[in-house]
Amino acid sequence: MTTSLLAQAATSTWITFDLGALAENFGSATVEGLTFGAIYALVALGYTLVYGVLNLMNFAHSEVFIIGAYTIFFTLSTLGFGPDAPNLGVWAIVANLLLATVLAMLASATVALVMERIAYRPLRKRGAPRLAFLITAIGISFTLQYLIFLWRGPNAERAVTMFVPEPVFDIGGTIINSQHLVIVVAAVAVMIVTERVVAKTRIGRGIRAVAQDPDTATLMGVNKERIIMTTFVIGGLLAGIGALFYVMKLPSGVQYNAGFVLGIKAFAAAVLGGIGNVRGALVGGLLLGLISNYGQLILGNGQWADVVAFVILVLVLLVKPTGLLGTSLGRSRA
Repeated sequence: MTTSLLAQAATSTWITFDLGALAENFGSATVEGLTFGAIYALVALGYTLVYGVLNLMNFAHSEVFIIGAYTIFFTLSTLGFGPDAPNLGVWAIVANLLLATVLAMLASATVALVMERIAYRPLRKRGAPRLAFLITAIGISFTLQYLIFLWRGPNAERAVTMFVPEPVFDIGGTIINSQHLVIVVAAVAVMIVTERVVAKTRIGRGIRAVAQDPDTATLMGVNKERIIMTTFVIGGLLAGIGALFYVMKLPSGVQYNAGFVLGIKAFAAAVLGGIGNVRGALVGGLLLGLISNYGQLILGNGQWADVVAFVILVLVLLVKPTGLLGTSLGRSRA
């Protein structure tokens, strides 16, 4: 019996190289990869902004994201959304989703701001080494994760279906539905707006100034603490938007530890595109989504999809350690 179970387990995790599967399903894998990649990109942008300003990898950002996902779930559940799409008109659904998104953005931004004020600001005042910030970030991540576990338990929340995806058009036999379009187009639009804010607005100039040289920026009249707070808030707002698309794509995926794996992927996307680079977060997220889906098809086992993505990430960094785009936030321009 034991030998049989071991053989079964080995068979279930065995990998094969099947380029034919990729060729056969290339279109659908590309569409799904871009959809998930857009979600990774929005979460990756939070890592990128904070790293660009503080040179800090805020690993607790994944919990900022999952709190936004829980807010989406509770808001939509209260509004009558369930496993089946609600029997509402288009504009009523849009209004409900906007309300849920705004609340998720506020919840994620509030958690991010409180985290920065309580955990990171005291370390900055004491001139703590960067390792202390990293350890604190990991500690906050696990603390928030298990607070959610104590509150909601280990099981995923029931599904909340926002709308039934409808086919929009067909490209070479690949159906692109309304869900794909909403997630990818909206995510790209949000990224463009964020990039314009960083490049053109007064707040953006302050963020870039602090990212490039915080001491000189302070001498020039930039309020460094306010800029740091603003950066965390923007990252939280973007995580709330990403949470909407995550719940839209995986309606039963809201779980206490769901943000951890997605956060690692988003971190990898930020590094792949160029950590500290706003545009790099988008490029890295989309590429990571594609690589994961292609790898899953080639290897014939979804358990190895993330392994392929991270192997590609390592190979890219061996060739170009600064990531594909490589410029820092402080040097980014329009």
